[in-house]
Amino acid sequence: MTALSLPTRRDEAWRYSDIDAAARAWPGAAPERIVVAPGEMRTLALLQDAAEGESVILDHVVEIGAGGTLAVHLLNSGGALGRVTFDVTLARHAHFELKAALIGGGTQTIELVTTLNHAEPEATSAQTVRAIAAGRATTNYLGQIRVARDAQKTDASQSFKAMLLDRGASAHARPELEIFADDVKCAHGASIGQLDEAALFYMASRGLDPAGAKALLLEAFIAGLFDDIADEAEQARFAAVARARLEALT
Repeated sequence: MTALSLPTRRDEAWRYSDIDAAARAWPGAAPERIVVAPGEMRTLALLQDAAEGESVILDHVVEIGAGGTLAVHLLNSGGALGRVTFDVTLARHAHFELKAALIGGGTQTIELVTTLNHAEPEATSAQTVRAIAAGRATTNYLGQIRVARDAQKTDASQSFKAMLLDRGASAHARPELEIFADDVKCAHGASIGQLDEAALFYMASRGLDPAGAKALLLEAFIAGLFDDIADEAEQARFAAVARARLEALT
């Protein structure tokens, strides 16, 4: 983070966060800077599985050159506070793709904050975020798309879906579009729900125990997010951590 003073809930980007937990990690390390050269294709697999009680703030500043691509896979599930941010600037014909799972239980606050700056024409971005919260956990997704006046033919999308497993759990989504160009395609969608009782009943009637049935439905909820991680060992590690976290929630 560049600011030294501890944020408050008056800051939109911190409205739903755990400020007390953030204070234990503040100000944290400087943002990681990622530069994608023009025409380059890069991937990033980020697994945030800090130990219980830790506070983690991981900030990223990304610049994608003309025609470049960055594909990010994120599993954010560790710590009392697990906060991951991306501030991305896209040049002409650049592409940014994010597939993320946020999994929280107990009293965790698990959050993702993204700012997509479409600075030049014909750039694209796609964000798919799935969140699961149990106990009294909070999952947050704050996603802003900014389209500059000259960034015509921008194509940007956000999709957020959250699953709440207990009455005390919560999920917050704040999609925000700031568009100054007039020839763009920008879309966002957000939904928050619970596990399908009919599906749970059907699986129980076929002999699955309640915990196993819940875990299976939750795995299906985040299915596909990590399937295209190129490194098979990394893909298996993501799947194993996600499965363990989901089993712990059920």
